[in-house]
Formats: sequence, structure tokens, C-alpha cells
Amino acid sequence: MAAGEEEGSAAEPEQEQEPAVEEPRSFKDLGVTDVLCEACDQLGWKVPTKIQIEAIPVALQGRDVIGLAETGSGKTGAFALPILQALLETPQRLFALVLTPTRELAFQISEQFEALGSSIGVQSTVIVGGIDTMSQSLALAKKPHVIIATPGRLVDHLENTKGFNLRALKFLVMDEADRILNMDFETEVDKILKVIPRDRKTFLFSATMTKKVQKLQRAALKNPVKCAVSSKYQTVEKLQQYYIFIPSKFKDSYLVYILNELAGNSFMIFCSTCNNTQRTALLLRNLGFTAIPLHGQMSQNKRLGSLNKFKAKARSILLATDVASRGLDIPHVDVVINFDIPTHSKDYIHRVGRTARAGRSGKSITFVTQYDVELFQRIEHLIGKKLPAFPMQEEEVMMLTERVAEAQRFARMELREQGEKKRSRNDDDDTEEAIGVRNKVAGGKKKKRKA
Repeated sequence: MAAGEEEGSAAEPEQEQEPAVEEPRSFKDLGVTDVLCEACDQLGWKVPTKIQIEAIPVALQGRDVIGLAETGSGKTGAFALPILQALLETPQRLFALVLTPTRELAFQISEQFEALGSSIGVQSTVIVGGIDTMSQSLALAKKPHVIIATPGRLVDHLENTKGFNLRALKFLVMDEADRILNMDFETEVDKILKVIPRDRKTFLFSATMTKKVQKLQRAALKNPVKCAVSSKYQTVEKLQQYYIFIPSKFKDSYLVYILNELAGNSFMIFCSTCNNTQRTALLLRNLGFTAIPLHGQMSQNKRLGSLNKFKAKARSILLATDVASRGLDIPHVDVVINFDIPTHSKDYIHRVGRTARAGRSGKSITFVTQYDVELFQRIEHLIGKKLPAFPMQEEEVMMLTERVAEAQRFARMELREQGEKKRSRNDDDDTEEAIGVRNKVAGGKKKKRKA
């Protein structure tokens, strides 16, 4: 399928209404080798998704690829299959590097590589912050086929781990490239590009084409083919989107009302800060809900623990900051609640993309207080539709206020206690830069003492 080498022609297949244009219906038709087709079958991937139909044949021809696709569209398969096929043809250690913005996404991509490559003995290693560097150095010394990493920690190993280099690398993937650059990993990405071979294949996947991504594309890709399956910002058709307009002081009561109304579903609730995520989780627990938080100030083990409990359906409510809005594939999220409205309208698309994945249906409800009207209008403008109000019984909400107020009091007390414990035991911070800053500060203090 000619995905169009010029930027303008990239989205053309989208405009042709006849589905007959997309002839390939199986992975075999796309040129994927039998052993990998079987692996896809075992994973339950019956037919390739749009981005896979566009990107896999081009990647198998040995071209660089820019994939523009919304979240939940099967991007991992679109780059993992061509890499594994090339690895089968020319087996080699330290063959591919996948850069991702968040740790959770790195672990998820690793799972998919392991699942797809289990029958052919592919080994992958995850290199992210928050985990002991020594054990990572040992894993790198074993020379895995695929490294999945966040940029900060990878640069750390390239600079400090003896004997580790990427001079033989054949494939570089930047997944969620817009987010990697938004999180200010530009200097790290530049360092990585300097120490890997120029003669390599590069795949750049991004949900949005920002100026930074275009700059990166010019720096890192050679005559790429653009595969775009979403020409504008879209939310999935099977997603029912609602809003509720509420006074901000009753926000918690409305949340409890909705959780009661839609009981039996699994929920993902997005808050804007780590603190609010923690507070709301404690509040809901005090009211008897099985809620768990996922945010940047938790240690890596706790974050993975929260995620696994939710994935295994041991908990029905996951409260998260935007750390969790990108790339996480949790098949059974029924309802996404934007408890705090996202300040960047594009984040709305990624958040609500956690539900209605892979053809299933889902609901999203966005809380709009008197302070959020402008942000909400921006979101409606971006997605090009007016959202309906979620049907509510105000008097029922008001009946909850007393119980909620009591739970709020308990949550505040617990937060205070946790804060005191944390101060006595300096907990792991999420951002790799923060660790660097802490080390610098500690270094500075030592020098002063010596002086």
C-alpha cells in the first residue's frame, strides 16, 4: 500500500470511502512471516489495525516510517513485527532500541515484544528510572535483542556503564514522540542520536505532529514514509462522551454519586495533581470503594502494583495523573472520568482513549466547574462536537454531602500522616531529572561542609 511519500498524500487512503481499498486482511497478506503470524494469532490479533496495514509493509521494505495514529490503534504491533522479522533474518544482540516517555509504557511495550517473540527466543530489557541501576547494568551486560527505555536512564547507562554501547544498533523506535519531547527529553534524545549508527532504520510514532516532532523527524529519519490514520484529532466512534456542570465545592459528592449510579463498571479517574489523586483515593476508600492511585510520586514497584491490581480486576477504580493517560492498554476500562479537566485539550483525547479500545464501547464524563468553562469549550472545539450533559438527580447528590464531608476529613488526616512519614523517609520521585537535582543538591551540601 503506497502510504505516500510526500506529506500531502499521506492521508489520502482515508478519503476514499470504499473499504475495498484496504485489501490486506491478515498479517500474512502484509508480508509478516508465518512464525510471527502464529504469535499474533495466539495474542488474539485476528486482523491488522489501520496503522498496521499502512506501516508494516513499508517497514518490511526497509524504509523509515512516521506513524501518526491515535492512542489505542495498535502502534506497538506496527513497529514490533517488522523489527522481530528483521531480527529473524539477521540475528544479532542489541538489535533495537525503543524510546518511550513513561515507565509504565516501557513495561507494556516489553510485554508485547516478549509475547510476540517468545517462540523465537527474543530477549528484551526495560531500562527506566526508579529501579536499581546495578541490576540494569547486569541485564545490559547479557546483551538483550531489544532495549525499551526512557531517555534519561538510558543516557545514564551510556555514560556510566562500562562496556555498554549501541554502536551495532539496527533499529530505533521513538514511541509517543510528541510526549518524549514535551517532557523535555530533547537533550537526552540528542545524546542518544549521537552515539547510535547513522546507518539504521528509524520509526517515529506520535499521536500528534508537533513542531518539535517535525524537527526530530528531519534530524533522525532518512526519506521517511508517512503513515497517517487519523488526519485530525479524533475520539473513537464507540465512545459516549458526556459532561456535568457543577459547583466546584460539591465535586467530591458528584463523583460519589456517579460511581454509585454506574456501579459494576471499572473506572479510570483523572486528577491534575499527585496530591489530589492521593486525596481522592483515600476519600473513596473511606466510603467503601476499591480505589487505588497511580501517580508520579509513588515508587516504581508501587506504581506497577497498582496497575497490576487494576488490570487483574482486583480493584475497580484507578485514580491517575496524566502519567497514565498515554499508551496504557487496560482492556476493561468502562468509564473514564475527568475529575479535573485537562489544561491541554490534546490530553483529553489521550485520557478518554483509555476506554472504548479495540472496538469496544465506553463512556467518558468530564467535570466542568465554574472555573473550567473556557477549557471545556476548547476541548469541544478540538474534537469538533458539542457534548451532551450526563443525566443527574441533584437532590440525590445533596443527600450524599454529609457522608462525603466526613470522608474528606478522614482523607485529610491520612494525607497529613503520610506526608509526615514521607518526610522522614525521602521517597522515590518519578522524574529522573529530580533524582539528578537531588544528587546535585546533596553534592553541593557536602562541598560546603568541607569548605
